[in-house]
Amino acid sequence: MLIADPVTRDEIFHTDEIVDAIIIGAGFSGLYQLYQLREELGLKAIVLEAGKDVGGTWYWNRYPGARCDSESYAYSYSFDPSLEQEWSWSERYPGAAEIRSYLEHVADRFDLRRNIHFGAKVVGASFDDATNLWTVSTLDGADFRCRFLITAVGCISSANVPHIAGLADFKGEWYHTGHWPHEGVDFSGLRVGLIGTGSTGIQAAPEIAREAAHLTVFQRTANYSIPAHNAPLGKDEIRAIKEDYPAIRKHMRSNSNGHPYQMPPEGALSVSSEERERRYEDAWAKGGLGFRAVFSDLLTDIKANTTASDFIRGKIRSIVKDPETASLLTPTDHPFASKRPPIDTNYFETFNRSNVTLVDVRAAPIQSITATGIRTTNADYELDAIVFATGFDAMTGPLLALNLIGSGGRTLRDDWSTGPSTLLGVQTPGYPNLFTVTGPGSPSVLCNMPVAIEQHTRWITACIAYMADKGYKRIEADVDAAQAWMAHVDAAAKNTLLPMANHSWYLGANIPGKPRVFMPYAGGLSNFASKSDDIARAGYQGFRMS
Repeated sequence: MLIADPVTRDEIFHTDEIVDAIIIGAGFSGLYQLYQLREELGLKAIVLEAGKDVGGTWYWNRYPGARCDSESYAYSYSFDPSLEQEWSWSERYPGAAEIRSYLEHVADRFDLRRNIHFGAKVVGASFDDATNLWTVSTLDGADFRCRFLITAVGCISSANVPHIAGLADFKGEWYHTGHWPHEGVDFSGLRVGLIGTGSTGIQAAPEIAREAAHLTVFQRTANYSIPAHNAPLGKDEIRAIKEDYPAIRKHMRSNSNGHPYQMPPEGALSVSSEERERRYEDAWAKGGLGFRAVFSDLLTDIKANTTASDFIRGKIRSIVKDPETASLLTPTDHPFASKRPPIDTNYFETFNRSNVTLVDVRAAPIQSITATGIRTTNADYELDAIVFATGFDAMTGPLLALNLIGSGGRTLRDDWSTGPSTLLGVQTPGYPNLFTVTGPGSPSVLCNMPVAIEQHTRWITACIAYMADKGYKRIEADVDAAQAWMAHVDAAAKNTLLPMANHSWYLGANIPGKPRVFMPYAGGLSNFASKSDDIARAGYQGFRMS
């Protein structure tokens, strides 16, 4: 391989030295990519991480109620059986702190920290055609050079703070759920405004409501949500999971979404109404994302989906005591799971509290933020603190923030001005030797992320090994191949109900001016992996090497 000699930490971060690979980000993607390049290929690789420790998205996500919506034992690495056996998750759905602890354990277990430069926020990267090298610049003025640049920045790591007039005038404190103060926030006795009812807002609202004097939730779009029914994992349950890990992992990699639950072959309309209702009730009682898998056609047949949507709407009306509030919380403008379907702990029950108010900002939009609160078109709300649960500039935002300059001085921001173009989500034409983990055009956010991450990073590692074996120095996605792939991504989305959610961040609809392009690959994880393997076996067809 390119460099096989062991190196010390002091040798790693010499900015005048060319390294084999630079990885941006020390979350799930960056840690495993580093492990593979260093341990399996013997390359000299470094990670540049903006945070002060590992964790990626979970390093920053510390808001009240922050919790994973994948089953804990499935939201983990599968590459090392010993790691699987030595780590025991405490809950069905792990909180942010436990996920950070897990990733910290992985970093220590495999001695990864010596290759990670913490506090190194990447602000630019440019490719030199003459040398086939990338120069990566950090906020502190340092420059690093590498042969391969791998972005592992995550899909939802670029916080979206909406531009609302008057925010600078607000006399209280304001926060974004994606950049929560690490010391926490005490809302005791405060009047808090929460803007946004997506996944983070749904998790945060019950926690804030229990602490604040009053919580006002500003909702644009009512959301479906399934109860998580989170609970501790017992010793017998943990033992059974560990004994069954090989079969669990095989199933996760062989289905469309990387989750451990089974999807029956029946469609929702192929059974009696009584049987359908029974299955929905059972899934609601069990809780979690498995509700999406009660029937095989919930995301492909609008009539089938309507049966699930109506069931959840009925549950909302039965939980929320005030009919007017229940009506506002009942989604009617998109099918169930066409947007990211949250899971919750007492979200709808929170609106039965006397200290919680729901404001419909679709009917009365937010006009401005004042010194003392939020003003809509028909009322003023006095607040001591504001929480933005307004999500992220997803998928493309974290990549555009790197200010990438490719071959011939082209910029990613210009090239993606009408929407992203990639081949398999791993490479963009015009950006040689740049690999992206779970980029636009890959399954990414439509599945259990660690499974997609392992597939992506293994493919990238194998590709770099292939180049080394063949003596290639440069790889770049072909323009025609990328266009064909993105056309396939668009067609895959249109075969589902996903594009019917007009306000979905899958389409970039939460960011003003962002191109409306369906970004993740909806053709299924196992199908994607098969297509990726076929391309690799054909000598990386669609990629130009030299």
